[in-house]
Amino acid sequence: MKHIIVTGHSKGLGAGITTALIHEDHHIHGISRTDNTDLQKLAKAKGCQMDFYSCDLSHTDTIEPVMQQIFNNIDKENCDGIYLVNNAGVIKPIGPLETLEPADMEIHMRVNLLAPMFIIREFVKQFSGWKTEKRILNISSGAAINPYHGWSNYCTGKAGLDMFTRCIATEQDDQEYPVKLMAVAPGIIDTEMQTTIRGTTDDQFIHREKFVELKESGQLVPPNLAGKKLTKLLFSDNFSNGDITDIRDQY
Repeated sequence: MKHIIVTGHSKGLGAGITTALIHEDHHIHGISRTDNTDLQKLAKAKGCQMDFYSCDLSHTDTIEPVMQQIFNNIDKENCDGIYLVNNAGVIKPIGPLETLEPADMEIHMRVNLLAPMFIIREFVKQFSGWKTEKRILNISSGAAINPYHGWSNYCTGKAGLDMFTRCIATEQDDQEYPVKLMAVAPGIIDTEMQTTIRGTTDDQFIHREKFVELKESGQLVPPNLAGKKLTKLLFSDNFSNGDITDIRDQY
């Protein structure tokens, strides 16, 4: 039985990833603020066990107990791999720095950077000694390396997640049973985040019109298609510890 933890599993790209993961030999552990009953029904129909853990990742003090629950739900004797997909993220606040509220900036960093850092800490702490395949796929963005006017928080958080991925990968290199980590930019996905981006003003985000054109010209990637590609990478022989990549360069 492969155990896969997915954050933000109930909507958007997370739902696309979870859909691709539904398999009778998988046990999916979904961490999100709300559940997705359609995914639960699909999992049940396909004989896939799926557990939902209610968690608002902006409240980082709740992460350790949630990860402990997941740890308690994994049978070490019947485990053929443990996987984590850090997908949950937010785009707000958007706009020039001086227009942003510090409280909104703090929530952004909790969700996009601190939460995955804390989750990875618990993952490594709980599972590092287990003699089984252990992989972490962090969902990054092209914004991690390309600065965008109005996206100072988003670009900074994703750049930080990339570097954290690389740092923990080096710590795991000399372990007897290492945890392998990668960060991957998934492309431009047709999700609520894109709706939020298109709903900004030109003053908030000077590249808004570009994203409107991407939607109108049908260039946004459906979440289920992106989910299939990311799942393929998660289980692939090409999963290389410490790599930062773009899914469009893989498949």
